[in-house]
Amino acid sequence: MKRIAIYLLIFFPLTGLSETLLPGFSKSEYVELLKISAKQGSDPLDTEVDSSNDLYKCIYKSHEMGLHNQWELWENTDDVAVISIRGTSKDFVSWIANFYVTMVPAKGRLQLEKNYIFEYELASDPKAAVHTGWLIGTGMLARDILPKIDSLTDAGIKNFLIMGHSQGGAIAYLMTSHLYHLRKIGRLPADVIFKTYCSAAPKPGNLFYAYSFEDITSEGWAFNVVNAADWIPEMPLTTQTISDYNNVNPFMPELPILKKQKLLRRLILKQAYGKLSGLPQNSQEATNFYMGERIFSMIKKSMPEFEKPKYFESINYVRAGRTIVLIPDENYWVDFPYNPNRLYIHHLFEPYFHLIGSYEPTALP
Repeated sequence: MKRIAIYLLIFFPLTGLSETLLPGFSKSEYVELLKISAKQGSDPLDTEVDSSNDLYKCIYKSHEMGLHNQWELWENTDDVAVISIRGTSKDFVSWIANFYVTMVPAKGRLQLEKNYIFEYELASDPKAAVHTGWLIGTGMLARDILPKIDSLTDAGIKNFLIMGHSQGGAIAYLMTSHLYHLRKIGRLPADVIFKTYCSAAPKPGNLFYAYSFEDITSEGWAFNVVNAADWIPEMPLTTQTISDYNNVNPFMPELPILKKQKLLRRLILKQAYGKLSGLPQNSQEATNFYMGERIFSMIKKSMPEFEKPKYFESINYVRAGRTIVLIPDENYWVDFPYNPNRLYIHHLFEPYFHLIGSYEPTALP
């Protein structure tokens, strides 16, 4: 904790933020949000940051809901509000949520409670899909977050930062997509601004969801901050099958060019196609069984009124958003040496504070 305090004093002098949020990655903005996440206890294996001169104050802390999800609302004197989503907690079901990796369509509805159906549209493309466990968290939190946004916008506050570290970062992706859609359909004011920082976040959905997320935030309104030594952003385990491609692709079983080949060549190519397509398909089916059906039974114990959704036939996870890569240097490896017995050594807040301190943003062309 002392080392974190030193990073804050040396690299991050207290500076004011603009009254109106601006597009583009802001190092100082991210640091202030990282402080909030650290205080919130986004990672149960990390220490809290001891910094008393923050620009923001916490004005609301939710109760724990769903799969042990929680969020906080912070505000500064420039009328900028922060929606801070907590990451994985010590509770078993919070960890189980991470392993509920079967995908569901990015547009649909979830029966989360007897009297609560979460209707959502995170992407309009029917090929887009997202992580089921983190979508549950998004739905449970959204019900509590929306009234707070309504109250703030009624009071004239229109600038919102969305922040999450680790699992919180994964949910921040989906929450951003949800709030953008609500703004698009008029449920939220057209002039409300959302800017998102997903810190140390795992992959939230498939390629077509990533396309949608990057499209709606393309003018510099969302960032994925990653320590290159951190393995969490590499998760979940991913398999790409033939069905994960666009409809027109060179792996279609009835590709017209195959019909023009001689019989023996057609047979050889079809045999090769069968083997190459079968292996990833088997991997996907096994993952959906163990990380879908088995995990669902565990989820059901904590959320007995949750109804199993219809899963999407894919586990082709990819990272999303503009990625800010923090590359470890020699000094980093002195402070955070390789240690196979400390699985989360590169995922905690301290290494992220260390790396962002020496990070120099590059201007976009």
